Amino acid sequence: MNLQERLAADQVVFTAWSGVPDALTVEIMALQGFDAVTLDMQHGGHHEDSVLRSVVPVRHAGKHAIVRIPVGRFDMASRALDFGAEAVIAPMVNSVADARLFAESMKYPPVGGRSWGPTFGFARMGGTSQMDWLRSMNTATVSFAMIETRSALEDLDGILATPGIDAIFLGPSDFSIAWTNGAAINPTLEDMMEAVSDIAARARKAGKYAGIFVMDAAYTGRYVEMGYRFLALGNEQRCMALGAEALITGARESIAGRKVDGVDADPYASASRSGS
Repeated sequence: MNLQERLAADQVVFTAWSGVPDALTVEIMALQGFDAVTLDMQHGGHHEDSVLRSVVPVRHAGKHAIVRIPVGRFDMASRALDFGAEAVIAPMVNSVADARLFAESMKYPPVGGRSWGPTFGFARMGGTSQMDWLRSMNTATVSFAMIETRSALEDLDGILATPGIDAIFLGPSDFSIAWTNGAAINPTLEDMMEAVSDIAARARKAGKYAGIFVMDAAYTGRYVEMGYRFLALGNEQRCMALGAEALITGARESIAGRKVDGVDADPYASASRSGS
């Protein structure tokens, strides 16, 4: 199943978030238990060349390749699809006008104005007939409009109604800044959770999909209950930090209380007793 089919089937999809513009690192991320890998060009280090090269190991691992483009770079949305991405996330879609520009770059006529030229994507995605590709790609590719500001919230119904917009993706950190008028950065701010839930409900009512960046894994179930099905769980730094913490903690617990030749095998325990 492609990404669109999984979302249409109401399946939960977990994506890794990649900001390191290196295909080998992306390959490692793709081989983990995530369903997809998102290549971040907005705040991450990915660029056109790294996206072109990094889509390959993602697809080779049998995962969904997604690209978040820089703000306003709707031309890059078309390029990402031509490289073989299944979906594009566009940040700061704050109005219907922004949504129309994004959709225009994502969909072939008659829905949009995407130019023909899937030089890499056609082969990478197993294309056999160009006409079949042309007929199917408007449905098979997923356009995520990011909702991050109060103006986007005010225009949400219009954004959702824009032909060619398939989904929304909530950026909770930016949304919290907008929600508090710049007073806080808190992606799990309880005060905005009703609005976060309402955004997902409105998307689903409009027949669109809802995604969100999960800053705290403990909130995942709550977001799924709200209606979010596409969930970003963490970038390379987060995965490395959690993995390293688990390894070090496990190693320390394994040697805690053990002695080698009558001496504590755990140097941290000795240091703790000495007060250093």
